[in-house]
Amino acid sequence: MDSSGLPLEGIKVVEFTHMVMGPTVGVILADLGAQVIKIEPLKGDNTRRLKGSGAGYFPMYNRNKQSICVDLKSEQGRDLAARLAGRADVLIENFRPGAMDALGFGYQLLAETNPRLIYCSLKGFLSGPYAHRTALDEVTQMMGGLAYMTGLPDRPLRAGSSVIDITGGMFGVIGILAALERRHTTGLGELVTSALFETTAFMVGQHMAQQAVSGVIPPAMSVRRSAWSVYDIFNSADGERIFVGVVSDTLWQRFCEEFELTEFAADRSLDDNNERVRQRDRILPTIEALFASMDKQELSLRLDRAGIPFAPINRPADLFDDPHLNDSGGLQDVTLTDPENLGVATRLPSLPVEMGGEKFALRQDIPREGEHTRAIMGELGYSDAEIESLLSAGLVRADAQGLRTKPDQR
Repeated sequence: MDSSGLPLEGIKVVEFTHMVMGPTVGVILADLGAQVIKIEPLKGDNTRRLKGSGAGYFPMYNRNKQSICVDLKSEQGRDLAARLAGRADVLIENFRPGAMDALGFGYQLLAETNPRLIYCSLKGFLSGPYAHRTALDEVTQMMGGLAYMTGLPDRPLRAGSSVIDITGGMFGVIGILAALERRHTTGLGELVTSALFETTAFMVGQHMAQQAVSGVIPPAMSVRRSAWSVYDIFNSADGERIFVGVVSDTLWQRFCEEFELTEFAADRSLDDNNERVRQRDRILPTIEALFASMDKQELSLRLDRAGIPFAPINRPADLFDDPHLNDSGGLQDVTLTDPENLGVATRLPSLPVEMGGEKFALRQDIPREGEHTRAIMGELGYSDAEIESLLSAGLVRADAQGLRTKPDQR
C-alpha cells in the first residue's frame, strides 16, 4: 500500500517496550501508518540480544519504527522522553507494574500536561487480586488452561508461538483504536490496559462454554473427540503428511465424488455429520488406505479441486518459499541488525490485513540502536550543539552506521 493516505498517518506514538507484547502493539500501529518512536536504553533494547527461541523477537516486531537511545536515569534523558510523550497521541509500555511511575512517566502525571494522550499499558493481569504480579506468556498459558488444552492430559504444553503476547498486543491495539475514536468526541485521551491472563481466558472461553453446554470437562485437544468424521492427519504414498478436514454435509458429498467413494456416497446413513462421527471407525481405515496410495501432489490437487480444507504439515522455515506468500506480498524484505547478522537480508511476514485489496508495505527497515536519535531530537527543537553535548556526555546515543546488505538468510 502506498505510504500516503495510510489509516493512521499523522498519529504519533512513543513506545517504552521490550520483548513481544508491547512491540506487537507498536508494529501494528506502525504498519498502519503511525509514526512510532521506540525509546531504548543506551545499550539498546535487551531483546535485540536474545538467543534461542527469543532470537526472532526483535526483527519480527520492530520494523517501521524509529529508534532513539536515551539514559532515562538522567534528568536530561527524562526531559527528552517527556518532550516526546508531551506531543504523542499514544504511549505504549509493557514494563513491570510501577516501573513507569518510578521513572515519572505514569499515566496520571503525563495526562496532566497532555490530556489527549492515550496511554496503553500491557500487563500480566488486569485489575484484581493478581494485578501486582509479573507474568509471562508461558505463565498465563499454564494458569489459563491453554497449555492443558494444547498438550497431553498429563503433560501441559505451551503453544508453539508467543500466542498470548501477540494476541494480548492485538487487544491493546483494539483498545487504542477505540480510544482514538472516542477522543474525536471527548477531546480527551485515556488509559487503556490489556493483559496476558485475561487474554488467555478469552482464548479458552470456547472450552468453558463447551463445558457449560455439555456438562463435561473438555479433554485436551490432543485426545479430544472430534466434531467431524474426517478431521485428521494422513500419510501420503511419498511419506509426506497432510491434514484434511471434511466439516459439512456438502463437503462430504464433494469428497466422496472426488475420490470415488461410491459405497459411502450411496449410504444414506452417512449423509448426516453426527452419524458419520459415530461411524468414524468404519470410515477412517478406508480413507487412510486411499490416501496412502497417492503422493502429496496428487492428493493436494484433488482436495483443492473438490474445495476440501487441507494443509501440508509445514515447518515455519517452509514459509520462506511459500508461493502464495511470496507472490502476494505476504513477506517483507528486512535487514537484520544483531551483531552476528548485521546487514543480512531476509523476509518476514507482513501484517495479515488488506485494505482496498492492498497489504501494508515496509516503510522503515528494522532500526539500529539510536539510528534516529539525531533526527528526532532535531524535530523536538534541540539545537545541533545541544545534541552534541548530550551525545558527548553519554546521555543519548546515535548510531549512524551504514548497513551493507548481505545475501538472504532464510
